[in-house]
Amino acid sequence: MENFELQKTYKRAKKRVTEERAFYTHIAVYIIINIILFAVILYLKDYFYDGYLIINLIISPILWGIFLLGHGLWTFREKNGLRKKFSKSVFSKKWEERKINEIINKIDDL
Repeated sequence: MENFELQKTYKRAKKRVTEERAFYTHIAVYIIINIILFAVILYLKDYFYDGYLIINLIISPILWGIFLLGHGLWTFREKNGLRKKFSKSVFSKKWEERKINEIINKIDDL
């Protein structure tokens, strides 16, 4: 029994490390791509309409940053309290178990 718990803990820790690595990779790609985008647009600014230049320089990092924020909130959900909120939602194992028990009880009552 102790070995099973140790394996379960190891798998959970490994999954957590994988999620954190993916988040940090996402941050690195975000920074690199936006620096390249900024440099290319500044280099080619004479060929662009000024409004187009401003929209690309502002909108791209903002939209991607919103998704990056969401990724960070999901990755660190245990630290920011989202784990508790998701444990009550349809996406949790507890909800799934409650629903299964509810259906089993309905079947038993028939």
